[in-house]
Amino acid sequence: MPTVSVGRDLLFQALGRTYTQDEFDELCFEFGIELDDVTTEKAIIRKEKHLKEEDGIGGDEEIIYKIDVPANRYDLLCLEGLVQSLRIFCGVDSVPNYKVAGISKESILKMHVKPETSIIRPYVVCAVLRGITFDEARYNSFIDLQDKLHQNICRRRTLVAIGTHDLDTIDGPFTYEALPPSEIEFKPLKQVETFKADKLMEFYKSDLKLKKFLHIIEDSPVFPVIYDRNRYSTLIFNIYNCIVSSPIINGAHSAISLQTKNVFIECTATDLTKAKIVLNTMVTMFSVYCERKFEVEPVEVTYPDGKSYICPELSSYDMNVSLSYINRIAGVSLEANKVAGLLNKMQLHAEQSVSEDNECSFIVSVPPTRSDVLHACDVAEDVAIAFGFNKIPKQIPASLKPLPLNQFSDLIRTEIALCGYTEVLTWILCSYKENFSMLNRKDDKSTAVIIGNPRSADFEVVRSSLMAGILKTAAHNKDHPKPIKIFEVGDVSVLDGLKDVGASNRRQLAALYCGATSGFELIHGLVDRVMEVTGTPFASAGDNTGYYIEQSDEPEFLSGRQASIIYKGKRIGTFGIVHPQVLENFDIPDPCSFVELNIESLL
Repeated sequence: MPTVSVGRDLLFQALGRTYTQDEFDELCFEFGIELDDVTTEKAIIRKEKHLKEEDGIGGDEEIIYKIDVPANRYDLLCLEGLVQSLRIFCGVDSVPNYKVAGISKESILKMHVKPETSIIRPYVVCAVLRGITFDEARYNSFIDLQDKLHQNICRRRTLVAIGTHDLDTIDGPFTYEALPPSEIEFKPLKQVETFKADKLMEFYKSDLKLKKFLHIIEDSPVFPVIYDRNRYSTLIFNIYNCIVSSPIINGAHSAISLQTKNVFIECTATDLTKAKIVLNTMVTMFSVYCERKFEVEPVEVTYPDGKSYICPELSSYDMNVSLSYINRIAGVSLEANKVAGLLNKMQLHAEQSVSEDNECSFIVSVPPTRSDVLHACDVAEDVAIAFGFNKIPKQIPASLKPLPLNQFSDLIRTEIALCGYTEVLTWILCSYKENFSMLNRKDDKSTAVIIGNPRSADFEVVRSSLMAGILKTAAHNKDHPKPIKIFEVGDVSVLDGLKDVGASNRRQLAALYCGATSGFELIHGLVDRVMEVTGTPFASAGDNTGYYIEQSDEPEFLSGRQASIIYKGKRIGTFGIVHPQVLENFDIPDPCSFVELNIESLL
């Protein structure tokens, strides 16, 4: 999930009231976001530069809230979107009515797209924020939103690149072209030298921030570039938006500043749908600072085939959703008026209607800020959020029938917990050493599932036993007060030629006792307890009606202090005192006893 950092005081000022940290945390939870961290600017700088608290650094002690937002809620990636959504959710504001300014065909700004752009980035969308007023906080938020969008929906500028420019320094109409790099000259912001585009690539290969974006267009025979009426190549140069980490570094002539009053926004893209979402997000979030609130000036884009499009498209689109569907998906039973009110809290205007079969339904208007609402299930999700997930009654759907093995596993977990053991959950993947040599075992090449080309030496094998994970847990908690009593119920994988995938899972129970003494008798008692509660009687050796134990010789256990568990003639598990060499391998200083058995065989 993306994280948005906002100043607490600025946030509360925009919300119109102050909150305690707990109150704001609760508000975030109710709205479906999360207050992840509370820090300060100095603390962030110290962490980034690996400095100690006593080291003198710049910055101030302003409280910073780090808020996790859903990855598809692009409108929440800036302070303006967060504030607007929370104020509407709390009933302070109504949903804004975004509109495109009425401009005559003669006065509207025009963007002409050349055919060559189809080779590299074929689409462009544009808009103008007219009469905007920036201060330092708004300006920083404007820049930060572009960066967040670039990292998120724009996929690090590979799908969409955003350019923002001071409209008062350039003249339309504009042309979007694709030219060989040797034919393009560009003067970047904060540089005195004018570069050919190919030389610009070489110049930034040594820049740690920018070189990671060069690959996007570096090998292309043509580079995308936008010219104004005067053919200034140093004005609007969208290639640069592909390779910089922040839109504040742009063509020197058209760079925006705190004094900028009219902002021209252009997005070149390989994905037109995402370009429209990005443009809509930018203009809707910051049109609140325009002279005419929530009004955006359009631009006419003409493509090589002669077709023209006016952008941005800020009209709401309607979706028909039935009340019964919302209640069924959300797991609630609400009246129509209640549902309409909840949707309004989530910025979705809902009007009641009646379908052809006389069923109550809603015509839901989805604003341009809510690009995440694609289906009726998204509407039902918003109803559930606004209603409160904690208020939804817990119930098992009638169609959901748990597997007997999972139900049995839950019963086993409960019983082991009642015996005083704490459940742990360990990785299903482990290293080759942990699965074999550290347990004094040898790989027979016919048991373990080996990962091909593992990314890490820590995850080379699908575990064939729960023992390594349990011992690692004990090792990491060796300073914990003794005794340590832990258990795990989970799957292991073994090679199986009878399965179409070549392997099969087995549900295992493992438990460990670690203390001043080995606790062998306690583990033995736990085995007897498991058998008792599962209705498995103790039997004499050779009797297949129940279980019995017999001496074993496993290398991970101490010789003479271990036993196999036999059930219906098959060995289903082993328990004993862990071998001192194994304990040393896992850096465990205290004696331990361990049991592992297959619980599927008891089902």
